[in-house]
Amino acid sequence: MTETAGAPGGSGSSGGEPEVSDSLKAFGEVVKAFRRRARLTQEEFAPRVRYSLPTVASIEQGRRFPPADFVDRAEEVLDAFGTLRGAARHLSRRPGLASWFRQWASLEAEAVSLYTYECRLIPGLLQTEAYARTLFTNQLPPLGDEQIEAQLAARLERQRLLRERPNTAYSFILEEHLFLRRTGGRQVTRDLIDHVLGLAQLRNIEIQIMPVVREDHAGLHGPMRLLETPDNRWLGYCEGQESGQFISDPKVVSMLQMRYARMRSQALTLEDSVSLLRQMRGAA
Repeated sequence: MTETAGAPGGSGSSGGEPEVSDSLKAFGEVVKAFRRRARLTQEEFAPRVRYSLPTVASIEQGRRFPPADFVDRAEEVLDAFGTLRGAARHLSRRPGLASWFRQWASLEAEAVSLYTYECRLIPGLLQTEAYARTLFTNQLPPLGDEQIEAQLAARLERQRLLRERPNTAYSFILEEHLFLRRTGGRQVTRDLIDHVLGLAQLRNIEIQIMPVVREDHAGLHGPMRLLETPDNRWLGYCEGQESGQFISDPKVVSMLQMRYARMRSQALTLEDSVSLLRQMRGAA
């Protein structure tokens, strides 16, 4: 299972179940205490924060990473004096991440530049909730409902990086066929294209499309990621179905940089990529 298809950073042999950490358990107990202080049952509390009863129960039990909007709504509904927002800042963003992806995820959260080439599926950072849910529900071996919800919440939480780090330069090169496949159906694809077009308007995000017909292609070795650390070191990451390879060897990283640079010149320009996405949006 890959980063794009499985758990937010992939999945291990355990099937990608989220880890239950002490910080998640503690956060859940705090939510429960404030809910009881407000004399609300879970059944009464859930609609007020606009989440399902199973989701609220999972968060209170420390089995699910709380989405940012849940924290904000719960803070207001429970009049928690800023306690929930403060506690949420100390939660690890690692629940649901595969063991091999955690090192990369930690570096990704601090990167000053992040480059991604993908030829299999839309990268996790760009997925809509509906697209990601389609991937999770079609996964084999099948995931349970609770696993799907946990992994979905973790993926959406990770996507906050795109807007929380406006000084990070994000570059994505995506194969045209990823949109032509219509994963999840026409409406899911339309919404996905709209979402990607919206992100492409942000100053720190560049999205280029690699056309289906391309006689020369520097990315035939498969997906890759590159990032620049705050101390200006470059690192790489490549992922297979059930494993990921973290790359720090400068010679190998240099080779990946060379391939990525060539792909940037082979893909459509930023403007032409947006134009093509709009055409596909109309045809989807």
